[in-house]
Amino acid sequence: MVQRFGGIATLWRSLGEAVFALPFVNHSPASVPFAWRNLLANKRRLLGSAGAIAFAVMLMIVQIGFRDAFLDSATEIFFKIDGDLFITSSTKYRFDFKDSFSRRQLYAARAVPGVEWVRPIYADYIKGSWKNPQNQRIFIARVLAFDPDQPVFLWPEVNVKLSDLRQPDTAMFDRLSRRHNGFVTEGTESELVRRNVRIVGTFPLGPNFTTDSTVITSDRTFQKLFSTHTLREGELADIEFGVVKLLPGVNINAVQLALRRALSANVSVLTKAELIDLEMTFQNEISPAGPIFTLGTLIGLLFGVLISYQVLFTDVSELLPQYATLKAIGYKNVYLIRVILEQAIFYAVVGFVPAWLVCAVLFKVLGEITLLPLRMSISLTSIVVILTLTMCIVSGLLAVRRILAADPAEIF
Repeated sequence: MVQRFGGIATLWRSLGEAVFALPFVNHSPASVPFAWRNLLANKRRLLGSAGAIAFAVMLMIVQIGFRDAFLDSATEIFFKIDGDLFITSSTKYRFDFKDSFSRRQLYAARAVPGVEWVRPIYADYIKGSWKNPQNQRIFIARVLAFDPDQPVFLWPEVNVKLSDLRQPDTAMFDRLSRRHNGFVTEGTESELVRRNVRIVGTFPLGPNFTTDSTVITSDRTFQKLFSTHTLREGELADIEFGVVKLLPGVNINAVQLALRRALSANVSVLTKAELIDLEMTFQNEISPAGPIFTLGTLIGLLFGVLISYQVLFTDVSELLPQYATLKAIGYKNVYLIRVILEQAIFYAVVGFVPAWLVCAVLFKVLGEITLLPLRMSISLTSIVVILTLTMCIVSGLLAVRRILAADPAEIF
């Protein structure tokens, strides 16, 4: 039993010494050519092995890329709203979920020191039936509304059309909406919630995984479209968001705390970062899409480990007599482990580069088709580089057991 544990300790010590002796930790010029020659010994096999590893890397890039596009498209709207703090219903857990509250809360918020202005946003996500102006088919659009005298959006295209939006039954349409919503330009007339509307301009936003199109209109038009009754004297319509702009130089955390104290318990006061985190949490943990993409990435990683292990194991098996000869003439396990790990890193590089290039082109094409923000970002590239190196190094550590167990006397 003591000998068994002693052998395990010796193996782990050899692995540790090999890892710390890798080229990027302690460069040894004599070992790198040997690992590189192993790769180039059979160029046809190298191409096949690199292609198999590249396929596994592509699986991970596609999963992470679509996950990032999914999250970016869900949070893009927040960057188009001109606000420092946001007042929402305390039970609201995502942007595209209707959970209104009384507009009277805004009057209390305006009295808080440090607040420059507070403005409402109205929204509907399920009743906004939009008629394609070309084929007359009906689709559901997300409808956002604001008071043109109190602009809240950062699109220049919207802010130059404020006077037009003051006219009744007018709206602006997202020109990056999915194509089945029809071709819409300034002057297009169609129906929104079965009421004739005139499009006075377009703005760029784009769809997400749940919303195909977005329409922006004035608060008065919105009430005509969605109100279930005529507002009585002094009655205020419920709103979806209160957008808070702070005076220059004030402490945002102090004002946020003051707003929470001034407002009732049925509303929350969030910074833009907290609102984005709330949306990201929902998409990552509650919605089915986030976990699916995460699981797909893990499956791609596991698949890559199996592929790269098979590649390295085949290389080790074919060169086992040579490795046994090195052991017989005095080379230690540390050196052999280092060679295999270097070879695994080389495989990671020759697999990652073509996979990245192919996916960059693929994302460009799919982005044009799906209208989703698919891009090879620095964060995506960094994550996949780490996963690819992990995949190949783990495979190398698994494959190197064949060399450690090899007995030169038995092989020859």
